[in-house]
Amino acid sequence: MGIGEWLFGGREEQAPVTPIPRVPTADDLLAAVDRVEAMAVAGKVRPEVLARLRRVTKTVRETIPRMDRLGGGSTQAYHVMATATDYLPEAIGGYLRLPREWADSRPVDRGKTPLMILVDQLDLLGRTMDRVFDAINRADAEALVIHGRFLQEKFGHASTGGELALGSATPLPTMPTTPTMPPAPTPTATQTPTAPTPPATQMPATGTPQVRLQPPIGRQG
Repeated sequence: MGIGEWLFGGREEQAPVTPIPRVPTADDLLAAVDRVEAMAVAGKVRPEVLARLRRVTKTVRETIPRMDRLGGGSTQAYHVMATATDYLPEAIGGYLRLPREWADSRPVDRGKTPLMILVDQLDLLGRTMDRVFDAINRADAEALVIHGRFLQEKFGHASTGGELALGSATPLPTMPTTPTMPPAPTPTATQTPTAPTPPATQMPATGTPQVRLQPPIGRQG
């Protein structure tokens, strides 16, 4: 002990500072999803397990870019992060640590094998992620509805066919239209009267022409 410590007492021991874990980013969550899928493929899990896993990871991938709509401290956002970084890796890893034949055939909990338990867990996670994704979509849809009502109140009604009623505008002059001729009457099926045939001109009967001789002029008989 030094003189300073003897005069003023020793320094109090400080408790070790526990580092606060860093909040995972969107890239961290996507990388975690890729790792758990690769682990399942490398472990050659059964098809029913892989199909359920990919259903969950697909929804998680679609939800991660839109998690800001849930808020950083929301329970639903935490479920998405925990599913990608904890729930899925623990479920798949716990199943792969067991001998495959034993895990698929030995009942361990109320008559269920580890395989059946894993399937139940993946189904539960799939339903949970579907509800989270549906909540995000409903929030966006509600915002769209509210914005549409605002536009209707401000500019007009929706009956304008999607066009905003921006006030009365001067109508454009219309071009005169060419009058249309009435259609020609359609001839009926009545018989057209025929013109009367003129009577035939009677020609004189033909025969030997009669020549009338006249005495020559200046000669007396």
